[in-house]
Amino acid sequence: MRDRVVFRSIGHATPRLDPGLVLPDLTPQELQRYSRHVRLADIGLDGQRRLKAARVLLVGAGGLGSPAALYLAAAGVGHLGLVDPDTVELSNLHRQLLHGTADAGRPKVDSAADRLADVNPHVHVERYPFRVTSANALELLRGYDIVVDGTDNFQTRYLTNDACVLLGKPNVYGSVFRFEGQAAVFAVPGGPCYRCLFREPPPPGAVPTCEEAGVLGVLPGLVGMIQATETIKLILGLGDTLAGRLLLMDTLAMRFRTIEVRPDPTCPMCGTREIRELQDYDAFCGVTTAGDDGRTTDAAGADAGPDEPSGELTPAELAARLAAGQAPLLLDVREPYEHAIARLPDARLVPLGSLAGALPTLDPAQEVVVLCHHGMRSAAAASFLREHGFRRVWNLTGGIDRWSREVDPDVARY
Repeated sequence: MRDRVVFRSIGHATPRLDPGLVLPDLTPQELQRYSRHVRLADIGLDGQRRLKAARVLLVGAGGLGSPAALYLAAAGVGHLGLVDPDTVELSNLHRQLLHGTADAGRPKVDSAADRLADVNPHVHVERYPFRVTSANALELLRGYDIVVDGTDNFQTRYLTNDACVLLGKPNVYGSVFRFEGQAAVFAVPGGPCYRCLFREPPPPGAVPTCEEAGVLGVLPGLVGMIQATETIKLILGLGDTLAGRLLLMDTLAMRFRTIEVRPDPTCPMCGTREIRELQDYDAFCGVTTAGDDGRTTDAAGADAGPDEPSGELTPAELAARLAAGQAPLLLDVREPYEHAIARLPDARLVPLGSLAGALPTLDPAQEVVVLCHHGMRSAAAASFLREHGFRRVWNLTGGIDRWSREVDPDVARY
């Protein structure tokens, strides 16, 4: 049975390695590789051996997971787990430096493992090419000492937080939006968890994803390196971590500030402990999902087919209508540059910002299917049209990206 990394709370919620732990030896090659670490009095030989003993799970091998994984591997963290169900796309490459152009179409965990093996062959990388769910999260996280949250959606973010609290695992959090980023350390003894800061998720569609809003390519690099730094400090018990503090960064002003985050005694996760098991996080976050039969359901499981007030239409349902000769107006509310990358035949391009001005050119009696990249802008456009007298309006769930994945792979993804 391998020696475990055990954390105890000291000072500012800063864990440290159990001093009684038997640490692994370093090979001559490792001593040479890590010589600049070993020369630091605060790390030394024992600290480098602690890094080798540590097991870190990275949830996400994308914008945040890329720099975090690269620097943790380079630092000599002995066992890295990578969780990501996605494949590499060209639109990832301006920020996800684990992957290269030749990796397009490969599973991200495979591309990442190859790159990390080149960075440091002494690090063992475990691949998990699937989504973290309520069914597998506890078993998956249980085998690791620290979890690095590099997720890009609220469902997985809350799931990761709750699993970390239930298991007593430090959760090194990061997020990015356009030109701004955040980082913190949650779920350490005496510190807050993610729910202490954000009790409830925002309404669906209220916060655009990076795909919808865009993100400065170097920003995830900054945040991911901070996550790697905090992870190393947790392993070594060095300095003050971001436990109890939220780091905010604005790259346009190049301004960093921190705000204090105290544990909330009424937090249902780490305060009252009324949440004792993982839940349905799609439902909790109000996310619309597709069932096994391809039909769209809302978070409560109610049928939300094309004849229901929700006005959601799946790509498969739209394809069936088009094949049957039932051709609604396809209204594409993306930007012109997106339309140039990928488009549906005969779709009319009206960017969302121009929709109000285009109303006189549209027929309120005509059936309209609104589409965008992932279905968020189109949902807002569909709601706008209904408010202006359009009654036969449907939103293409998952947008053109889901159309590419489920109907026509020749339509480029970006």
